[in-house]
Amino acid sequence: MAAADVKEDSVSEAENFRTRRLEMVERSIAARGVRDGLVLDAMSKVPRERFVPERLREFAYDDSPLPIADEQTISQPYIVAFMAEALLLKGDEKVLEIGAGSGYAAAVLSEIAAHVYTIERVGRLAETAAATLAELGYDNVHVRHGDGTRGWPEHAPYDAIVVAAGGPQVPESLKTQLKIGGRLVMPVGSDQTVQELVRVTRVTETEYQSEDIADVRFVPLIGEEGWAGKALESAPPRHRFRLASASEDLLVRRLADAVESFRSIEKADLNPLMDRIGSARIVLLGEATHGTSEFYRMRARITQDLIVKKGFHFIAIEGDWPDAARVDHYVRHFNYPPSEWTAFARFPTWMWRNSEVRDFIDWLRKHNGTVARKDRRVAFHGLDLYSLYDSIRLVLAYLDDVDPETARVARERYSCLTPWQRDPSVYGRAALSGKYPTCEADVVRNLTDLLGKHRAYAEHDGDRFLDAAQNARLIANAERYYRIMYYGSRASWNLRDTHMFETLKNLLDYYGLDSKAVIWAHNSHVGNSAATEMAARGEYNLGHLCRSTLGAQAYSIGFGTHRGAVAAASEWGGHMEVKEIRPSQSGSYEQLCHATGHANFLLGLRGKDDLCGPQGLGKERLERAIGVIYRPETELASHYFRADLPHQFDEYVWFDDTQPITPLATTELKGLPDTYPFGI
Repeated sequence: MAAADVKEDSVSEAENFRTRRLEMVERSIAARGVRDGLVLDAMSKVPRERFVPERLREFAYDDSPLPIADEQTISQPYIVAFMAEALLLKGDEKVLEIGAGSGYAAAVLSEIAAHVYTIERVGRLAETAAATLAELGYDNVHVRHGDGTRGWPEHAPYDAIVVAAGGPQVPESLKTQLKIGGRLVMPVGSDQTVQELVRVTRVTETEYQSEDIADVRFVPLIGEEGWAGKALESAPPRHRFRLASASEDLLVRRLADAVESFRSIEKADLNPLMDRIGSARIVLLGEATHGTSEFYRMRARITQDLIVKKGFHFIAIEGDWPDAARVDHYVRHFNYPPSEWTAFARFPTWMWRNSEVRDFIDWLRKHNGTVARKDRRVAFHGLDLYSLYDSIRLVLAYLDDVDPETARVARERYSCLTPWQRDPSVYGRAALSGKYPTCEADVVRNLTDLLGKHRAYAEHDGDRFLDAAQNARLIANAERYYRIMYYGSRASWNLRDTHMFETLKNLLDYYGLDSKAVIWAHNSHVGNSAATEMAARGEYNLGHLCRSTLGAQAYSIGFGTHRGAVAAASEWGGHMEVKEIRPSQSGSYEQLCHATGHANFLLGLRGKDDLCGPQGLGKERLERAIGVIYRPETELASHYFRADLPHQFDEYVWFDDTQPITPLATTELKGLPDTYPFGI
């Protein structure tokens, strides 16, 4: 081939990589919430293909980690951008990076900062990174081979420090090398497998402020002030294929003997399950995805039996209160046109606007049609808190009707939130930065005033007051949610699930001492968080709160699948796609269930000490969780977590091969705010 042809091919390849790089920044980074212009610009410039092995260059702009030398990885681009943004760089700073790897993140930081000092403990990686950076002209990056936990004191203090590995705590050496006002971003966790990304700001010589940012998984930070190399080597390797042992084979056989298999959802014998549920007051029905037909249809089947055979009073779903109220009016034959279906018309529309849910709603309406007394009809409510502006509108409409003067005052107070109607998350950022006053006092006063007039308002219509009061509570909690979401996923997750639990308690109080509820929500909400890695992050959920308060009166049922197809999006706000579910990972509960050979089964977990003990199902394993977003290419990192199944659930429902839900045709409602929640 002529030299001119080679040069032309090289230019064409470089242009192709540049196009893909810009597309990655737009789709995988900016679209997921990274807004810092300096970071986005830097990510658009650095050629990631030069920092990965040649055989993997075609995957350089997939938003996923890739293997490099010495069993290390180059972080996924989104995480690199997310951590860079968390450093709050303005340009011209001096930055210390711990964990150079291939040098990619250092190159990104060098596009913003004046100088980047980066340390790598693996000598071969340090040499390769230094050579690549020099070849590309990044002469403001300085590479050192050594123990990153000790920092690089010769060039301290630093405006910012970023650590690309997880440690049990932030090393003191690194904290002391921060400038006053400097920021350090690092994954921290007492367990090597569970970490929280934290940002530490040095306030004075001796004072530091820490805030949680997100749940992450990084390789362990090895060094004098990190995880000891010897201890790390003795730990079992995570996520590696293991040959099945004799004890594992025995567990599979015991599990296969213990399950109650069924051929179809319609013909499944649920009487043994009803016996196990017994006199429980709350039954929590989970799902391993937000888009699997079998999960929805089995929840409907179980709920029908709970209503008909055990007299359950209401269903409460992982959905917004105002949307669920529209459905509630329909199923209880209130003043609502039966032909309309306008609830749940914002992303992710398919989660509740699907044929499976509609079939259950039609059944519930028909069932309630046989009940003469309206107060005995089974209700349908929402537990979630994302409907901030719908709730404001409904509270004001209620007050306009029953108390116009109070409505006028409430409208003035809620106007504090009006500028943020399009995107409430922007309100949270503005309030946190101090550029805009918080609306907390105003929304709390509205709630207090409304509850203070309970007796007078409830005389008009008890159901309408319940609806207005719950919407007012939702507004107060949502205002706080959008503020604290910037402190980290732990705080916002806990607030959201606490709101769900408080809503459930209010409903139980409203319907009476003997009332009973069915909950429809994701496994991550209904299982006991204390039995999963969530507990190590300081997170708790609805299932844990129910179990802590009601004990055996709360019965939690988890769901799982091995493979199939699912309705999900690739990014927040994206279109629904039908995606293939990858076969379950080795070392997971799903792989264990698949090995039984049963296509579908129910498994009671209470009182089975032999099967569920520490040598059986009680041995911690991986478990899969797919939400409204599914990224098969990063499944192990983004969709698996560690759990102890028998302590997480009271029952487990298995479908080996599953199909996606069937969405209803819908048009997105115009003019309503978008929501952007963190978690499963």
